[in-house]
Amino acid sequence: MLRRVAALVVAIPAALVVAGTPAQAIGPNPLPVTVTNNTGRGEAVFLYILGVNLATGRLGYVNSAGTFTAWSGGAIPPAPAPDVSIAGPGNGGSTTIRFPRGFSGRVYFSLGERIKFFLTPDGLVQPAPWAAGDANQNILFDWSEFTYNDAGLWLNSSQVDMFAIPHAVTVTGANGVTKRTGDVVANGRTNVINAIKAQSGWANTVDTRADGTVLRVLSPGKAAGAGRFSSTYLDSYITSAWNAYTSKTLTVVPFADQPNTRYFGRTSGNVMTFTNSSGAVVAQFNKPSSANVWGCDGNLAAPNDLVVGPISRTLCAALNRGTLGTIDTQPSLNAGDFYKSNPTNQYAKIIHANMTDGKAYAFAFDDVGAFESLVNDGDPRSASIILSPFTGGGGGGGGQPGANALVNANGPCLDVRSSGTANGTPVQIYTCNGTGAQQWTYVEAGSTLRALGKCLDIPNGATANGTKLQLWDCNATGAQVFIKRADGSFYNPQANRCLDVPSGSTTPGTQVQIWDCNGSNAQRWTLLT
Repeated sequence: MLRRVAALVVAIPAALVVAGTPAQAIGPNPLPVTVTNNTGRGEAVFLYILGVNLATGRLGYVNSAGTFTAWSGGAIPPAPAPDVSIAGPGNGGSTTIRFPRGFSGRVYFSLGERIKFFLTPDGLVQPAPWAAGDANQNILFDWSEFTYNDAGLWLNSSQVDMFAIPHAVTVTGANGVTKRTGDVVANGRTNVINAIKAQSGWANTVDTRADGTVLRVLSPGKAAGAGRFSSTYLDSYITSAWNAYTSKTLTVVPFADQPNTRYFGRTSGNVMTFTNSSGAVVAQFNKPSSANVWGCDGNLAAPNDLVVGPISRTLCAALNRGTLGTIDTQPSLNAGDFYKSNPTNQYAKIIHANMTDGKAYAFAFDDVGAFESLVNDGDPRSASIILSPFTGGGGGGGGQPGANALVNANGPCLDVRSSGTANGTPVQIYTCNGTGAQQWTYVEAGSTLRALGKCLDIPNGATANGTKLQLWDCNATGAQVFIKRADGSFYNPQANRCLDVPSGSTTPGTQVQIWDCNGSNAQRWTLLT
């Protein structure tokens, strides 16, 4: 759903693609958004709300009251933009800003110094600290991306270009439920920086200021484009994955709600050709370069259509996650299978590993399979951006389970992926974080486990070992019966199997399943009250 973040453009395109979303109840105009500073740093904070008025297409900025003003002026070469910063909160404090409805863009935040923006006659030049000579190279800053329209709010943290100031995002709906994501684990920022530096060939992707402040870690695409990282790093894996389909078929199922829409890929030479279920050719892709994979562009360009674009997004996600070539039905939805290729996207791997819920936007189509750090509500009442501690701390309760959490004996919590409420949303394990996605109720009458108003469900009432579980409308069928037993297991009589974590995994994003009851920790759960 997230559009790719451009390196240096004169206009901020829509942060999210929401076309086709049905109109729903809508929140206040403007929407209050609380920015909280938990960084532990003493510098002044500056905020900017920049983007596009969706009704007019005009680019501009928004003040703290939520009023939009279009940019004017601009020159070639680009001229300095007027200062439209909003005073942000000091350490431990909060500031309220507002999003007007019908607006899409970014909230920038900088510490210690204002960001330098420039204008051309066509619009805004975004800061690009990976580019030689960029005026913002020594400024500590980052951004969140959002769209707020008649269909609701979409708000995400983004690490597509760089990892600099970790931050959580939340939205609270009219129902009072707050969704939250983007929190790093305790010392998460330091962990990411040190882990990236420890990878062979990756140290130059880290920017450090003369005073010793680590400003950012550049994504591999940005670093390679700046000559600071191998431009061919992923080539050997790409070739191996691409060639795997000269002798077998890749199946792409791009729409979770349309399981019968399938495309079939085979490779000949450097070209992978996809056919539909009728055998008609629908798409062809030349073997991508490392740069194409990092950017999800070039040979992996994804047009905004219903066939080529969805296939391309799926391919790009699989190549970034290292699952293409070994998992032949994509997208792969088990995070435990990600980043095992050699070489692999260490940047994405390390960032995801240091998020309390495992979710991040570490590359352009990290939303494939709903692994992105995004919150959405069709009827929002408020939202927030929380700048995370640079050392210590740990957001979202620091990995602690909240009330009504269902905690596995190996540590993680039962979680609804991305707080989704659509039928078929995967149910998985994630680091405990106290969010609504981990609040479960056991209903004795009927022996059902419920979250977000729906029931834990075995798809189609299947009975086979390894069947992955989902969320579904409660329907009183045997597929939703999970009898709570004295040993901590939840038993489904219809399948004669138990709620199970595959191989006892603790990897965030691992989808739970049913398996022969065996009394292992993988099947022992504690429901907190």
